Amino acid sequence: MIAIIVGLIITLIVIVVVVTSIQQHKEKLEAEKRIKVSKQKAIIDDSEELILNLANLPNNPNIIKILNRRSLNAAKTMQEIMPVVKGIKKRVQELTSRLKASEDLADIQNVTEYSFTLPDNDQQLVAILRCIKKLRVVLKSEQTKGALDAQTFTAEDQRLATMQLKINIESLVKRGTIAFNKEMLGSARKYFEKALQSLASTTIKNDYVTTRQADVAKHIEGITDALKHTNAKDAAKKVKNEVDLLFQPKKKW
Repeated sequence: MIAIIVGLIITLIVIVVVVTSIQQHKEKLEAEKRIKVSKQKAIIDDSEELILNLANLPNNPNIIKILNRRSLNAAKTMQEIMPVVKGIKKRVQELTSRLKASEDLADIQNVTEYSFTLPDNDQQLVAILRCIKKLRVVLKSEQTKGALDAQTFTAEDQRLATMQLKINIESLVKRGTIAFNKEMLGSARKYFEKALQSLASTTIKNDYVTTRQADVAKHIEGITDALKHTNAKDAAKKVKNEVDLLFQPKKKW
């Protein structure tokens, strides 16, 4: 009798342990699913934010198409992981329609060379540069995942890299010009020299780089001549002051 009771207790303990283990395993799987779903939701939110920020950049329907496809792929992954996520089916349908619209728009709109007017606000400029850098990271990630072909990646990344370079150069030229107009020649030369160095070291080779290199070099040459003239003028003034001091009437004590 005692043996039967002990046997039952052991059996119950084994059952409890097994059930607990199964429950813990299920909870672990659910937690892992929630983490994966959260990552995909973050991708969708990130893509949405980038699309909004594109309003500050020249129009590029190809980038919008890539970001919409990124969002749709993330939503589909969410649906596969946890089909019970509230509203996910409707979200997939919405993103599918949005992707189709952006693909149609990309087909009828040609991407032109980026033209850009620098904002007067430095914070806006920093935000735009941050957006471009983030877009380039996203494009590389999509290409690595196989969601973006190498040719499209290269073309779009090159466009963004060119725009990033233009913003940096034009910002330096703008600051250099302001310093020059204020007769801060030393500061002006530093800005233009930094711009020239960036143009010389870039791997981007196009008409903009060639033309801007010549323009910036000419500016530096003009600033150097102005500095020489200023230094000569200062030296002459110093000599004159010394001569005046030498021949001025001596004070009587």
